[in-house]
Amino acid sequence: MNFKTKLGLGILAFFALIAVIGEWIAPYDPSAMSDDALSPPSGAHWFGTTMTGQDIFSQVLVGTRGVMVVGLVCGVLATFLSILVGVTAGFLGGAADEALSMLSNIFLVIPALPLIIIVASMLPSADTVLIAAVISLTAWAWGARILRAQTMSLRRRDFVEAARASGERTWRIIVFEVLPNLLAVIGSGFVGTVIFAVMLQITLSFVGVISLSTWNWGTILFWAQSNQALGLGAWWWFVPAGLCIALLGTALALINFGIDEYANPRLRKVRA
Repeated sequence: MNFKTKLGLGILAFFALIAVIGEWIAPYDPSAMSDDALSPPSGAHWFGTTMTGQDIFSQVLVGTRGVMVVGLVCGVLATFLSILVGVTAGFLGGAADEALSMLSNIFLVIPALPLIIIVASMLPSADTVLIAAVISLTAWAWGARILRAQTMSLRRRDFVEAARASGERTWRIIVFEVLPNLLAVIGSGFVGTVIFAVMLQITLSFVGVISLSTWNWGTILFWAQSNQALGLGAWWWFVPAGLCIALLGTALALINFGIDEYANPRLRKVRA
């Protein structure tokens, strides 16, 4: 494991810890208002306060959970669907391959943003898990196509033919012979899906499409933009959330780079 991967995992573990304990260690209720309006960072309010006196540090801590839950749920669901469809299509071939490939192509062209806007408008009280599930429905198709191509290159390898000749069942060949050789591709696709889900959720929260009753980093940016924080010079209102987004994106990108270097020998550095 190289330094980039360790650094990315360390940052990701930090945010995961905050997602678990954020509500317990938050010094204030993130929605509670006070008379200390637009106060810059201080000992009482580490990240300052909003126009209504809400503590921004507490909002960032509590909002971390929503971001991490969406990324994790969407990554797991989309990866599962991509494995189920892509590996099955690539290994079986024939009519099954044609049908599953057509299904992947259909979901590949479905625009995620309009679909989520429609769902959010129909279900104003849509929770975080439901939003993650909708995002995952539009995020699995590309990974399925990649896994299908990789599986097609593996299904005629000698070790697969040997397992088939020995009478192994199809599902055992897929699980114990094919999938272990796809772990790097699956891991890279999972990380990429998490990045996509997190950025899309923050974008939807920032533009006010999804419910603003649940705190996340995008919600903080929405209220900062709505109240003209930049024009008021209240940089502390949007900078902390923006830095958290950048750090989380950097951590996931570093992990993805590490997976790419592990999977592709040409990207590995020559060590003395």
